Amino acid sequence: MKRSFYIVLGCLLTSIGTIILQHAHVMTGGTAGLSLILSYMLDIPFGAVFFLINIPFYVLAVRVMGWSFTVATLVSVTLVSFMTGLDRLLPSFSIPMSVGAVLGGAIIGFGISMLFMNRTSLGGTNILALILQKKLNWNPGKLNFTFDFLVVCFGFYSIGVVQGLLSILSIAITSGIISYFKSKIAASNQSTQHHGHVQQYSAQTTIKAS
Repeated sequence: MKRSFYIVLGCLLTSIGTIILQHAHVMTGGTAGLSLILSYMLDIPFGAVFFLINIPFYVLAVRVMGWSFTVATLVSVTLVSFMTGLDRLLPSFSIPMSVGAVLGGAIIGFGISMLFMNRTSLGGTNILALILQKKLNWNPGKLNFTFDFLVVCFGFYSIGVVQGLLSILSIAITSGIISYFKSKIAASNQSTQHHGHVQQYSAQTTIKAS
């Protein structure tokens, strides 16, 4: 129940940060940002592009992180999609780009960190970042920034220089916060791996006993 509470809270924070970025007209990174760019370029619905891009990452998550992590990620992605969709029920408002970039980036940073620490993610490059941390002990915050930076650079032609720079500032803040919690995130991944070994050992013991 405690893990479920923190996952919902992490999704809520991430959704709030995303809505702030949208109203500030600041671009987001990751597979969501890439899907948005490709949907404009190819004239394909965002949902279809986002689903297709994430399929390889889900397969990778099942193979490396296990079913528990993958199912939790699917639930988290669904929750964030639902929560951000509630934005249409809010009255129309706008936020200065500079304020939105800082505030939205910070809130998303805390939200994603909370999800990472509770053994889930928001799919896509989030999954890849956690796998590389688990296998190679790489900093998930720096990895997150690298992936998001590449997406934002890819979309520079459509958003302009000012919005592009503020988008980079936003993802830098998000990644900095994730990096701050990297030790707790790593500990969570290690505990998941240890739990898996215990389950495997218990199963082997049961088989031998029978």
